[in-house]
Amino acid sequence: MTAALFTEALRPARGFMFDLDGTLILSDKALGGYQLLPGAIELLTELRDRDIPFLALTNGSAYPAAQQAPRLRALGLPIADTHLFTPNSVAGHVFRARGFERVLVLGTQGVVDALTGEGIATVRPGEDGAEKADAVYVAWHPDCGMPDIHAACEAVLGGAALFSASDVPFFASQAGRAFGYSCAIGGAIARVTGREPEVTGKPSLHAMHFVSAKLDVPVEDVVVIGDDPKVETEMARAGGAMGIGVTTGTTSAAEWAAQAPERRPHRVISGLDEIRELGLLG
Repeated sequence: MTAALFTEALRPARGFMFDLDGTLILSDKALGGYQLLPGAIELLTELRDRDIPFLALTNGSAYPAAQQAPRLRALGLPIADTHLFTPNSVAGHVFRARGFERVLVLGTQGVVDALTGEGIATVRPGEDGAEKADAVYVAWHPDCGMPDIHAACEAVLGGAALFSASDVPFFASQAGRAFGYSCAIGGAIARVTGREPEVTGKPSLHAMHFVSAKLDVPVEDVVVIGDDPKVETEMARAGGAMGIGVTTGTTSAAEWAAQAPERRPHRVISGLDEIRELGLLG
């Protein structure tokens, strides 16, 4: 029964997007240590050697790519700094396009550093100019307190646009389900202000179009591989890409089969070593 659900025709892939946690690696809950998942090194190495474009897009916003990518390479994953992206990368693109002059950031120093690297002027709660921010950006912020939420609400009620890196409540980790801070913080601000945050990470179309542009591949020829139907697969379906679900993270084979059509992948695999069997590599 399960196999019959995943029979849509697959097109040859011209580019690949990989999720990180639950797909290529599992992080510890502090996001400081990584465990490789089987087949990750081999598949990425083959794509690199065959000049097939690929990148990794994580919904984790704690670190800029220049800090996180070297840790992944130390594990053996052939991911250059320029091939790893976060919601902060997408946010920088969106903020520049909309002409925001100052963004109030609820996030760690790593979030601030990432946006600064994207050319975005940032301010933190309590700093001069926070009340004049054009936008509020909520990201990884485990130390968020009520003064931060108060400052964000005041800015939004004053007319600032509201964005969030992710609206996903949980992500896969070595210890099981881990808590998504930006979802909770954004929810608190939305409850007070009546404004729902615009998401820059997966599953937003901002993220899908960003991926397509970075790969220089039409969306319909991109394969999106991830472990969460509400994140990678929903993004792939909404954008017209091909979605591949893995069972190495948050979602079992039975849970994949139970998904609604807008969150059901084209195929489900138990590990990255099965990608070759799908005929996507030509």
